[in-house]
Amino acid sequence: MNLSPETPALLFSATSLILLAYTNRFLTIASIVRGLKKNYEENQTKSILVEIKNLNLRLTLIRHMQMYGVLSLFFSVFSLTLMFLDINNWGAYLFMASLFLMLVSLALSFWEISISVKALRVHLSDMIEETKNLTRNQ
Repeated sequence: MNLSPETPALLFSATSLILLAYTNRFLTIASIVRGLKKNYEENQTKSILVEIKNLNLRLTLIRHMQMYGVLSLFFSVFSLTLMFLDINNWGAYLFMASLFLMLVSLALSFWEISISVKALRVHLSDMIEETKNLTRNQ
């Protein structure tokens, strides 16, 4: 397999943007967890604990997404280094590994997003029920 050095270099910008998006998701969820913890200390409702458990899973997934994304970038850079040293076969194998790691990271991202959507739908269903009850009572 012949790869030019430009091929692994293409992954750099995409990986950087993906890692930035992952970090933003992490920071947003961390902020929500802090707020929920404060709310739980005041109200101590079970629904807050369930939501915190959900967010904890999402934080774990984001941590793994970041880890696999960083490993993908590392393998891509290392494969580029090997190609510059004319060790093209190993460079191609490492680049394939970096693509696989990026796929794992993206799959985890999809999983995390699906969990997020389910949690939002639970919140929306509560609100939809309340609006239905309001319209019935009017």
